Amino acid sequence: MDFAQWLALGIFAVTIIAVVTNVIDSTLAALIGVAVMIWAGVMSEEDAFKYVDWNVMAILVSIWLIAGYFGKSGVPSWLSVQALKLSGGRPGLLVMILTFIAGVISMFVDNVVTILMMAPVALPLARAMKIPPVPVILMIGFGANFMGTALIIGDLPPQMLHSVAGAEFFDFIWQHGRPSSFPILLLTFLVTLAGMYAYGFRGRQRVADIGALGIDAKIANPLFAGVVVGWFLGTVIAMSMREYIGVKLGFIALTGAISLVLALHFLGERVKQAPSFEEMVQELDWRAIFFYIALFALVGGLEKSHILDLLANAMKPLFAENYALGATVLYWVTVPIVGLVEHDAYILTFLYTIRDMAKDGIEPWPLWWMLLWSGTLGSNLTVAGAPALYVALSLAEKEEGRKVSLREFLAWSIPFTLLCSAVCYVLGMLIWVLPYAK
Repeated sequence: MDFAQWLALGIFAVTIIAVVTNVIDSTLAALIGVAVMIWAGVMSEEDAFKYVDWNVMAILVSIWLIAGYFGKSGVPSWLSVQALKLSGGRPGLLVMILTFIAGVISMFVDNVVTILMMAPVALPLARAMKIPPVPVILMIGFGANFMGTALIIGDLPPQMLHSVAGAEFFDFIWQHGRPSSFPILLLTFLVTLAGMYAYGFRGRQRVADIGALGIDAKIANPLFAGVVVGWFLGTVIAMSMREYIGVKLGFIALTGAISLVLALHFLGERVKQAPSFEEMVQELDWRAIFFYIALFALVGGLEKSHILDLLANAMKPLFAENYALGATVLYWVTVPIVGLVEHDAYILTFLYTIRDMAKDGIEPWPLWWMLLWSGTLGSNLTVAGAPALYVALSLAEKEEGRKVSLREFLAWSIPFTLLCSAVCYVLGMLIWVLPYAK
């Protein structure tokens, strides 16, 4: 490598270390890293702007906005009460159902938003059922972080795959004649929930009369809830038809968000529970938005300096000689790494690396899927890998009024991560990797 490449790699490495160690705010560290790359001549300011996938950013902001209204519609509270009834008063089963609901919601909503929706309605149930709140909230956090990669809408990694590889909505369900992300992760999720039930929730005493708990939830304004849910579903359906509509996913999502705001405005007093557009914009996680913008630009700097080409060339012999072994190494190296570092930067870097290997005849799709799955599931290992788990842990500590030790956290995160990673690895190898191995 020449001096310019070492410089680009050094700036990127120092920035990621600053993000991981939280020496300064992670968003500020990422933005400073981009500025240093520009001033150092790694790329121009125009390059930095062009490397940002504004289509992905439009998806994120728009879906977050719609999800904000969904969270205030009363539907999450109503779902939690239905979960209580469905559990039949069995505490362990209730936790699994709440975790499953969090996973389903996170397929369409950012995982942090999902936790902020579900935790406040799950905690009263935990108190009433005499379940320790820490495992309840952590399981909801794991579930929310788990299923975000099942569909293109829920989290940044699948949207980055759309950006790098052109994956469309239905590619996450069925692709190249075989099941892909949604069915594989759903099956993995169900097996993992069964395993976690046996690990830490089986045998808890059943509440015979759940009606005596006095817990109920009614949707205060069915019109408001109906409009939000209907608009959400309509936006998702429109996004699934993107190839036929012929416009970018971000524009479809933005149209859905803007038209929802407009519809609620015209309904006026009939949906008085609806927050104002100004309130919803203020509640958006602007730190995360700026972090993701900076992340695209940082990885763009590596691409501009051809470091990703060098990485692809270094990895290519392993995959060319033994494709299954290469996929296995990629998967199981990724799991612990993303448990210790913010997984989005790692995934984006290797999405580009696999794309570059594909130029030399390496089949990319099994590797893209294995990267996405291991990068998502492995991030459940610690709070460093997934910001959503930090939010979940903070809510649990606030509820119990104490600090949750690392040992206690790992007692739940390690079994969950190892189990789901192992199940998904077996499915991914059988369905995707081995059919392409020579």
